[in-house]
Amino acid sequence: GAESIVVSGGYEDDEDNGDTIVYTGQGGNDPNTRKQVADQELRRGNLALAKSCTEGLPVRVIRGAGGDPRHSPATGFRYDGLYYVQDFWQDKGKSGYRIWRFRLVREPDEPTLPPQLAKSPALRRDVYVQRLVRNTITVSRVKGLYNHSCQICGLQIETPIGPYAEGTHIRPMGRPHDGPDVAGNILCLCPNDHVRFIYGELVIEDDLRIVDRSGNIVSTLRVAPGHSIGREFLEYHRAHYRLARVDSEC
Repeated sequence: GAESIVVSGGYEDDEDNGDTIVYTGQGGNDPNTRKQVADQELRRGNLALAKSCTEGLPVRVIRGAGGDPRHSPATGFRYDGLYYVQDFWQDKGKSGYRIWRFRLVREPDEPTLPPQLAKSPALRRDVYVQRLVRNTITVSRVKGLYNHSCQICGLQIETPIGPYAEGTHIRPMGRPHDGPDVAGNILCLCPNDHVRFIYGELVIEDDLRIVDRSGNIVSTLRVAPGHSIGREFLEYHRAHYRLARVDSEC
């Protein structure tokens, strides 16, 4: 994964909200104007940040004086602790070029003061990461429509406490996606297809064909009576998460 990032106003599409950062990936940037002049690709540092997301690896955040003055030092650079990449997607930046964006959230137990101001020595500790699965009332209703079986592969996972499935928001909830918690924006998936879908390995066309990143038709989405899938949410997912390929270079 990625060792660290520097947030110092170098990219026009960065958003620094303190404990949460929407970070622009590397590439295609004019360092003199800070404008995008070319599309970005999911390779090198961008691929490393994506791996940090899928593997739950922490990233060191360094802020420079050129960044948002609300959260940046007046001069020089400052180490601001560990963050985790919770999401990544592609988007069209302010200058009209494709960029990769990464949503980083501060590790909850990180000190609020920069380490150089702390009096006590640094301590080593184990960190455990668990993927968040939201279970809203609407998600539970959608799962019930499919008896907790996957809409992509049909698998129903039996556990000692009953069948298990995961509710997936097609357009993610929360900033900056702001997807709604409505049935038309929710799929009932097994854990494998949940991960393949949220990371862009699979996309769903408007005719409900399921396509992998090589363009192969995997299957057709199963839709239960009374469950209407919002085509606008499928279009959003394709526009922001579809992967043509993933380079092996990191």
